[in-house]
Amino acid sequence: MSHLRFKICVFGDAGVGKTTLTQRYLTGIFHERYQLTIGTDFYFKKLKINDDDVSLQIWDFAGEEKFRFMMSGSLLGAQAAIFCYDITRYATLESINDWYSRFKEINQQNNQEVLSLVVGAKLDLEEFRTVPREHGLEMARNQNAVGWIECSSKSGNNIMDIFEGLTRIIIRTAVEKKKAKSLSLFP
Repeated sequence: MSHLRFKICVFGDAGVGKTTLTQRYLTGIFHERYQLTIGTDFYFKKLKINDDDVSLQIWDFAGEEKFRFMMSGSLLGAQAAIFCYDITRYATLESINDWYSRFKEINQQNNQEVLSLVVGAKLDLEEFRTVPREHGLEMARNQNAVGWIECSSKSGNNIMDIFEGLTRIIIRTAVEKKKAKSLSLFP
C-alpha cells in the first residue's frame, strides 16, 4: 500500500459549473449559487483507489480572462486538468480551444506532460442543450484528451466518475511511464 498525491486543475469559462462540480465531488452537496471564483481556490480530498491511499489537490481556476495569467502557476506540478464547458452555451465549448492553447504552451515551457479530460457540465439542463454530444467528444479527440464525459452537479450524475476515473488514469499512466523508463537502455 502506498500514499499517492496528485494535483488536478479545473479550467473553463466563467459560469460553466467548475465550482459546483468540485463542491459536489468534495461534499456531495449541490448549491444553486456560488460566488465567482477569484483567482484560484484549492481543495483536498482523500480517497482509496485499489490498495492505494490517494490525496487529491483540486485547483478550481477562475474563468474570467483577467485571471488567465495565473494559469501557469496553477498548472505547475499538476498531473491532470479538467476542461469544462456548459452544454447549454456553445461558446463555452469553442473557448476550450483557447484554454488548451495556453495549457499546451505552459506544459511545453515547463517541460511537463499533464493529462486532460473534457467535461460537459449541466446535463440536468438537457432540454436547453446547444452543444451536441458529438462536438464535445470531437473536442476531446482534437485536443488529445484522455477522455470526455458529461455530468450534472445538480443530480450528481457522473461526478464521482470524473475525479475517480481520472485518478485511475493518472495512476495507470505513471505506472506505464515507470515501466518504460526501467526498460530503457538510456537514462
